[in-house]
Amino acid sequence: MAEFRFQNLEIWKRAVTMAHTLFDLADKLEEKRLYRFAEQLRGAALSVPNNIAEGSGSESAREFDQFLGFARRSIYETANMLYIFADRKLVTRELADALVQELEELSRMITGFRRSLR
Repeated sequence: MAEFRFQNLEIWKRAVTMAHTLFDLADKLEEKRLYRFAEQLRGAALSVPNNIAEGSGSESAREFDQFLGFARRSIYETANMLYIFADRKLVTRELADALVQELEELSRMITGFRRSLR
């Protein structure tokens, strides 16, 4: 099996792990018939590792940096949804806080990686 550059990046590995966790949460939202919320969460969660992967195929560090920026913004989108889901009691505050903490750490890792590209 071919190996792509992104597969060696810790930020991509962490983003994939987070995406799996958020997909599981989306499945639970669907059980509550909240299909649109589930789909929106899946899209934002998948956008993070997708943008890291896509950016790793860039021909310049500047272009890669742009994709990492997209990934980071998707983290913020995801965190926002978790806060609203917790406010609406669709998820527990404890779960939302734990997931947001992981998202914050991933965001910091991406920021650090972006600095290394400059």
